[in-house]
Amino acid sequence: MVSKSQKEIKSNDTQKEDDETLEDIMAELYNLVGLKNVKKLVKEIIAFIEIQEKRKKNNLLTEPIVLHMIFRGNPGTGKTTVARILGRIFKKIGVLEKGHLVEIERADLVGEYIGHTALKVKRQVKKALGGILFIDEAYSLARGGEKDFGKEAIDALVKSMEDNKDKLILILAGYEKEMDIFLRTNPGLKSRFPIHIDFKDYTIEELIEIAKIMAKSREYKLSNKAIKKLETILKNKNYEYNSGNARLVRNIIEKAIRKQAVRLQKRKYVTREDLLLLRAEDIGGDDKY
Repeated sequence: MVSKSQKEIKSNDTQKEDDETLEDIMAELYNLVGLKNVKKLVKEIIAFIEIQEKRKKNNLLTEPIVLHMIFRGNPGTGKTTVARILGRIFKKIGVLEKGHLVEIERADLVGEYIGHTALKVKRQVKKALGGILFIDEAYSLARGGEKDFGKEAIDALVKSMEDNKDKLILILAGYEKEMDIFLRTNPGLKSRFPIHIDFKDYTIEELIEIAKIMAKSREYKLSNKAIKKLETILKNKNYEYNSGNARLVRNIIEKAIRKQAVRLQKRKYVTREDLLLLRAEDIGGDDKY
């Protein structure tokens, strides 16, 4: 049962989305650090949709608007964030009715007995109608032996794409190499996803900028020495496969805020500047993030 306060929060969120303009949402997208290729492609998609509508009004031939997508990239590269923004954009330009994002994984789709998988897929598709169904680590659906129901889930998803082509956008996401292998094992699947977006790992400079933005959004700021220490940590982590990208930065900043709290708690007098500043001693300390 949804409480009154939960209903009010949901209503306020809906009102906020209704009040925002397409320009507001695009500004949010462009303010994201990096992702130049993503921003360029989103701009192309919006232009394509708008021009197809104008051609339709002028009785000219139009191309079908198929917006199912493949997102390829490591964790923390902005895939889910971009998917949420796309949903809001598509709602504003009339492609989707609701524009919400339903994020799921293999366990939400693959059943344990005959008939169970189709039921689970139907349930998730129903929740996503009018918005985007986002499947993370989608290649995991193709794993398993003969008794695995992953293939059945893929077949059910393909059918749902056809049955709800004007009500649903499906985004399959995951690591670049694994997604490429996944699509090669099912050639018919690849042709149904005309839009492929690669989410590249962030550079050290971009990660530092993300850290500053994260700290600022929480009303903190990093000292120069803290930035230098963070840069050293990120350079060491950068040699590791799947280092976490922005997710790693978020973990470091959140841990720094906790460490700062412990440090300041011991002091008798604490100034506003003390409360704002994250120092080098608050950054790092161990390798677990």
